[in-house]
Amino acid sequence: MMMKHKFLFIAAMAVCGSSLPAGAQRLTDAVDPFIGSGGHGHVFVGASLPFGGITVGPTQVESGWDWCSGYHWSGKYVRGFAPMHLSGTGCPDLADILLMPVTGSVDMTVGDTTKRTSGFYSTYSHQRENCRPGYYEVLLDRYGIRARMTATKRVAYEEYHYPVGSDARVVVDVENGIGWNVPTSCELRQLDDTTLVGHRFSRGWASDRRHYFVIRFSRPMKSWTTAPSQAKAENGGPAFPVGYGAAAFDVTADTVVGVRMALSSVSLAGAMANLDNESAGRSFEQVKTSADSVWNAALSRVEATFDSERERRIFYTALYHTMIHPTLYGDTDGSYRGSDGKNHRSDGFDNYTVFSLWDTYRALHPLFTLIYPEYQHDWAQSLLAAEREQGFLPIWPLTSSETGCMVGSPAVPFLADLCLKGLVADVPAAYEAMKRSMNHNFRGLPYLNKMGYVPCDKVRESVSVSLENYIAFAGVARVAKLLGRDAEAAHYDSLSRSYVKLYDSQTGFFRGRLSTGEFRPGDFHPGHHTEDFTEGTAWQYLWLVPHDVDGLISLVGGPGRFEQRLDSLFVVSSDLGESAQPDITGLIGQYAHGNEPSHHIIYMYNRIGKPWKAAQRLHRIYEEMYADKPDGLSGNEDAGQMSAWYVLSALGFYPVDPMGGRFDIGSPIVRTATLHVGGGRTFKIVVHRKQSGDIYVAGLRLNGKSYGKTYIDYDTLTKGGVLEFEMTSEPTDFGTQPDAWR
Repeated sequence: MMMKHKFLFIAAMAVCGSSLPAGAQRLTDAVDPFIGSGGHGHVFVGASLPFGGITVGPTQVESGWDWCSGYHWSGKYVRGFAPMHLSGTGCPDLADILLMPVTGSVDMTVGDTTKRTSGFYSTYSHQRENCRPGYYEVLLDRYGIRARMTATKRVAYEEYHYPVGSDARVVVDVENGIGWNVPTSCELRQLDDTTLVGHRFSRGWASDRRHYFVIRFSRPMKSWTTAPSQAKAENGGPAFPVGYGAAAFDVTADTVVGVRMALSSVSLAGAMANLDNESAGRSFEQVKTSADSVWNAALSRVEATFDSERERRIFYTALYHTMIHPTLYGDTDGSYRGSDGKNHRSDGFDNYTVFSLWDTYRALHPLFTLIYPEYQHDWAQSLLAAEREQGFLPIWPLTSSETGCMVGSPAVPFLADLCLKGLVADVPAAYEAMKRSMNHNFRGLPYLNKMGYVPCDKVRESVSVSLENYIAFAGVARVAKLLGRDAEAAHYDSLSRSYVKLYDSQTGFFRGRLSTGEFRPGDFHPGHHTEDFTEGTAWQYLWLVPHDVDGLISLVGGPGRFEQRLDSLFVVSSDLGESAQPDITGLIGQYAHGNEPSHHIIYMYNRIGKPWKAAQRLHRIYEEMYADKPDGLSGNEDAGQMSAWYVLSALGFYPVDPMGGRFDIGSPIVRTATLHVGGGRTFKIVVHRKQSGDIYVAGLRLNGKSYGKTYIDYDTLTKGGVLEFEMTSEPTDFGTQPDAWR
């Protein structure tokens, strides 16, 4: 029997700060899904449920890096609506199996957007476009059609409103994807007068993605025509028999054509069952209303007030963006296609995919352990099931494929954190999976286990590979200690501290080291991106030792020298050199807020007794790197991590160390916040400040008693209580003594 999780429906409280009008307001009204759709945010724009398997929305004609989700604010042409999209990633995929409502004769090709007579795309205007949690609509200028969409967990609902008496059609495109997504097998056929079925198997970022689909219209088709694919089979054979189809409808009286679409990675029967189980008897308006209620309940896990509407809008949009991924990936009976290419059925958990772990283990998942504890079992079991199927813990799983994207072993710190917080049912089994992954014969791990570092003449991006894996080794060590396996704990702890082998005391940075032991010869520019680092520089990776901050402070020369180096990070040249990558964004000096390895750095000021310096830099980030406009993110959303940083920081704390539950105190934006932490318990944050310039913590009270630490732990937060911040406009001596952070 599968476990079914339900959101705790909590009535939306008044969420207005002192300068806002009084009265309750639905939190979904505070969300602007277009924030991050411009610039390099790459966010999904469309309709979904929290962590749902459907992300239905527009796919644009334009392409390129900024179209990884299929949509960008600058785009001018819609070529269809797809049931699955990614949000915030740096690589493109999904955004296929397209439906496009049209009128008149159909040229069933995407066409050249410079020739308005070809293809079935349409222009649109942002003035005639609307998106809110669980709902999307747009007017297609070329045809005068209003397209609307909403979703259940596994079913995309769409409505097309045609001009009266028009020659109404719906084009189905199973050929075209985005990026390097190409079909390897396609099928599209009519089952009856209201139903189309088929499949699309593809190769792209996901190397072997398979989806069966069923499309059911609200009225009979007047006619159904098909056209062959223009793409050839992967082996160079003939084109697929069908790449496109067009269904015609009579709209002389009723101008609305409704569509329900469901997918399955396992079978057509599975897609049909998903459609019937989740949509039978439910109208578009009922599903739309339900989606808004589900989103409102999800957002209500954090009920916060602010001093401005801008802060409220950025905060709740960020919280919304944290809940697009991970994505449900299984049928209503638990069936899913596994990482081994075989069909499986989950037992006691719902299966999920789209874990951008290199990004999200740092803050997104620690946030979720606070406000969505009921999901942790399913997510842990999904990763452990994939480990059994493919032989190692996932790195960046997308549908039933392992993309292998990014470096290190990021599922290990994620699982270690859950084990240490008591959120994994079978800790010994999780520990064994972590050990197997860290002893796997790939991705530089053999060198790490033997030499303590990855040689730069053997593996690219060797410094980043090593540093990320040191964090994972620390996670294994801590879980071993939890289980009483002291010898193994000591072994992995020693490996986790081997970062010292990459530290060059002459330059004061981690550097690429040859297999012979010498550092990489030649000129060394710590601010330039080189082949030794993943989307970063030596300046940015100097701080990637979150599991042993005291050891890092000692390594660089003690607290005084550490402070000097931290200060310098924010003022040195931002020149990244000739090989700079577009992901290194949001620069203040060499600090790169647009990329995840920098996210914990500011909070390291706490560990040397200078929390007031952290406060100054945090408020600069709040103002410069987040905004309530399309170009409102300083880098890729990365499946929620950019937004998770903002949510946690706005609440007043953040995990420097992503494992174990220590959250370092920062400088909050909220006026008040109530976190629903599970079991009916709440943790309330109250911030006392007289003016907006009161950014420095003068003191804390926990449950009415003075609290002198510059951190708060997971157990304290999840027991429930009240944390009060006393803020002032000038730095104070709060947190300046060692007992504050030890």
